Amino acid sequence: MAHTVLAETSAQVRDVIGSPEISRIFDAAMTRTLREAFVHPAGEEVFVLTGDIPAMWLRDSAAQVRPYLPLAARDEQLADLLVSLVRRQVSSILLDPYANAFNAGPTGAGHAGDDTDMHPAVWERKYEIDSLCFPLQLAHQVWRATGRTDHADADLARAADLVITTWRVEQDHAERSPYRFQRHDGPPTDTLTHGGHGSPVGRTGMSWSAFRPSDDACEMHYNVPGNLHAVTALHRLAELAEHVLADDGLAGRARDLAAELRAGVETWGVVDHPTHGRIYAYEVDGLGGAVLMDDANMPSLLSLPLVCDLAVDEATYLRTRAFVLSPDNPTYVSGSHASGLGSPHTPQGHVWPIALAVQGLTSGDDAERRALLDLLARTHAGTFRMHESFHVDDPGTFTREWFSWADSMFCELVLDICGLGVRTVTGEGAPAVAR
Repeated sequence: MAHTVLAETSAQVRDVIGSPEISRIFDAAMTRTLREAFVHPAGEEVFVLTGDIPAMWLRDSAAQVRPYLPLAARDEQLADLLVSLVRRQVSSILLDPYANAFNAGPTGAGHAGDDTDMHPAVWERKYEIDSLCFPLQLAHQVWRATGRTDHADADLARAADLVITTWRVEQDHAERSPYRFQRHDGPPTDTLTHGGHGSPVGRTGMSWSAFRPSDDACEMHYNVPGNLHAVTALHRLAELAEHVLADDGLAGRARDLAAELRAGVETWGVVDHPTHGRIYAYEVDGLGGAVLMDDANMPSLLSLPLVCDLAVDEATYLRTRAFVLSPDNPTYVSGSHASGLGSPHTPQGHVWPIALAVQGLTSGDDAERRALLDLLARTHAGTFRMHESFHVDDPGTFTREWFSWADSMFCELVLDICGLGVRTVTGEGAPAVAR
């Protein structure tokens, strides 16, 4: 039945968007992700490839399926896939809450040589706080979008308790954490300093993260957008715990930790910028240091209204957004074909389609949203795919032939502009300003 819902949605998109180019990219991406990214090992839950790397990232897989949430509300087969993905993510967390990417089975593929506590089912063990946020949020979104509760079971409750325990341990990383990570055959951004412990931090109430959503090492290990994402993920968990799991204790533990993380961000993660005023830092160390930048991956400062309960016209966010989309931000790039967020993860002068889509999804200006969609539609270098990044002066110079998450962000922007997006079926995402 999924093909019927896809066809109906594509027809609605063509009617509203009025662009054959955009419709072609949308149709191809929605079909390709279902056909090529979703893998169904016999007798196992669905495994979602990130694209041209044969592994599943917790973060990526949750983001890859966001455009299908509105469709799953009308299609049982799609709902089955999303429920299966949540179960796969839950089993992955229970296997190792510090891992960011997994193999389809205990094959030993990936970065088995890293100096950390590897399991053969783990592709990579870079601990990123957001890797635990996205599955909790997806579990809530599937429930809200489809009414399904068969994924909200005892295993989900155990995984949620493990997430809370992990985040509490990492509030005091230096004294309590068992996590260490070193990679000896990559660039400095692929490993942690100080013998795998990471750079020094003070206690802030926030939870420590080893790596950014880009899989690059944090410079300072309290990632502010990651902690704000965790606050919202915990509130979503509390709602599930109360209304589906009937576990008031879990709900209380989730809300208590959310309050501590939020207080830590407000105390340590909001800083004064000489031009833009009070803004969110990207990272802080709890010792007086702050990294003022943003990264193209979600959760980013730019993406806060997508992953947090934060309105796009909230004052601190608006000031932060102005900083992020300006030359004051060292990752902002501008050229003859595009301007937007880049990342230290990719070559200089490259902008990320994910970030361009996020900019559109968090804008209160319809003209800006459509302009960004049109920009994405003319910078795919004839591939009709969204890439990881492309050069702002030459879209034909790009990274990643197939990056499924970027495809999905393009589709989410299309659906949102058409009034068919995630927030219409989940009620999640902060309200945009009136348009």
